[in-house]
Amino acid sequence: MDEDWQADLERWLTPYLEGLGNKTRRRMCPAYVAGLIGPGDRKSIQPMAARSDAITYDRLHHFIGAGLWDSAPLEATLWQQADELVGGDGAWLIIDDTALPKKGKASVGVAPQYATALGKNANCQTLVSVTLASGEVPVMLSLRLFLPESWTSDVARMDKAGVPAPLREYRTKPEIAIEEIDRVVAAGVRFGCVLADAGYGLSAPFRQALSARDLCWAVGIPRHQKVYPADVQLIFPVAGRGRPRVRHVPNVKSRAAHTMLEDAKWRQVSWRKGTKGRLAARFAAVRIRIADGAPQRIGSAGSQHMPGEEVWLVGEHRSNGERKYYRSNLPAGTPIKLLAGAIKARWVCEQAHQQLKEELGLDHFEGRSWIGLHRHTLMTMMAYAFLQTRRIVQARRKKKSPRATTATQPARSAPSHS
Repeated sequence: MDEDWQADLERWLTPYLEGLGNKTRRRMCPAYVAGLIGPGDRKSIQPMAARSDAITYDRLHHFIGAGLWDSAPLEATLWQQADELVGGDGAWLIIDDTALPKKGKASVGVAPQYATALGKNANCQTLVSVTLASGEVPVMLSLRLFLPESWTSDVARMDKAGVPAPLREYRTKPEIAIEEIDRVVAAGVRFGCVLADAGYGLSAPFRQALSARDLCWAVGIPRHQKVYPADVQLIFPVAGRGRPRVRHVPNVKSRAAHTMLEDAKWRQVSWRKGTKGRLAARFAAVRIRIADGAPQRIGSAGSQHMPGEEVWLVGEHRSNGERKYYRSNLPAGTPIKLLAGAIKARWVCEQAHQQLKEELGLDHFEGRSWIGLHRHTLMTMMAYAFLQTRRIVQARRKKKSPRATTATQPARSAPSHS
């Protein structure tokens, strides 16, 4: 990074500092963000303060952990800048979660739980993440802590960690994600489609909530999730004995998603160019009805979910033999290449998680409180947005330069809708 980045950061942070008021806070915020971006392997408060001559550990610690300031104006500024940078009808809103490994039991939300990045159960904090992305440029909008039931059932523990009263009831990760989506939409952030992995896609309330908000979505699902053919009919079967049926039932049984695609037409589809050539896999897509309606007993089949929304069922066969399955409510006429492109666009979120941890110290925070953790995550997201802004500006300068050649232009850095 060039030497004038700190001067650029000071200018870039001006609208954020207006929301902080107090002069000391207006000094601490740039110092903290610069500490996250600057050199050094450890980005917790003590080593960041030790690397700076301008700030003390006590002041920096107070700013993040105990200072009386509202993060909402800073968050609103972040969302506005993210929307200006990558927002639009061609943008993706990506829902995921990321784990922060932790020792002990005192840090807010820490518990033995499944960590996606580690692929196993671990003692960690889990953050539900919301990322706005266009092309290959992600900007993180929100990182909200998930509280396991071991926390929400322990009032004294939440008191000690300072969990806000409105957030103390147990909420699933999909429920937290919907709340964050509502906040993003209310703030006017523009995007075309919501993406999520199977951890969220298997949740019927999550998918139904997105559809109820007239949002397009493409989500992963487990291979065994049940579906009906798109032409399923609801009938009133003739009762062999007893009273006539008063509720209609499907004329066919639901099937596992992977069996529905066994006879489908598979084709090789490329969705983008990677560093080693075109990225491609075999895909199949059919229209189906989701088996997520009200449960109802259907003769010898027992209790079955009634047919719900008509959507796409998409299968992917990867070159390594792995098979993945997805559902999407994109329009019925959507070409399979666009379906594949939407499904595969989610990878930039994982890239953002990795960069936030490896380069900006997302998982280095050593405080134990709710407010301290969320202020730290907000600062890391601001630092990340600043770096993405510089990346795009530099890419555009190279593109405009008469000396720039096609080979040296980082065209993939620019948003697809720009």
